[in-house]
Amino acid sequence: MTTFALVGAGSGLGLASARRFGAAGHEVALLSRSPEHLDRLVADLTADGVRARGYTADVLDPATLTTALTNAAEELGPVEILQFSPVPHADFMKPVLDTTATGLDDPLAFSVKAPVTCVHAVLPGMRALGRGTLLFVNGGSAVRPHPERAGTSIAFAAESAYAAMLHEALAPENIHAAQLIVPGAIRPDSEHSSPTALAERLYALHTHRDGFRHYAEPMPAA
Repeated sequence: MTTFALVGAGSGLGLASARRFGAAGHEVALLSRSPEHLDRLVADLTADGVRARGYTADVLDPATLTTALTNAAEELGPVEILQFSPVPHADFMKPVLDTTATGLDDPLAFSVKAPVTCVHAVLPGMRALGRGTLLFVNGGSAVRPHPERAGTSIAFAAESAYAAMLHEALAPENIHAAQLIVPGAIRPDSEHSSPTALAERLYALHTHRDGFRHYAEPMPAA
């Protein structure tokens, strides 16, 4: 069986995605900074009958990402699906006039260098399988820059460009790159942007493989 690897494992969207892909029969590799947090998530998934294992990694430390994804592939099976959806740090969201060049180091490492690292870690396994899916989840600032959230607006735009280029470059190899934009907050009571609804949408992006950019719901009027 192949592996669904989740970078940015959390108790909301991350857990819902792990449940959805695990229910489809994939092994689940969860990546997060906190071993205790991973243990709780693995216990929840195991109780649901999902085969899951946690791997400690920091999105701002590329070496830990590579090690975690390599170990997951060796222990669980090749990574067929990678979901990159860590939640950006609050201090990335400063007003544009308060954002310095140095202040962009971590947002760009988080949203550009980290996904590049992850893709390079899983791509050999996907090529060996002859198939794969790369899923990128971003907020609305990825397509509509927000002057009060400059760090994420700039970094998400760069991540979007990278993912769009992957979509074109990897399509001939049967590796599908797709982006899901979530314009507002992820809320349990939302029809389209609840963790469960988004997880189902991400699974559909993996199975249907139709186009690059998708929206959980329409962007609000500017």
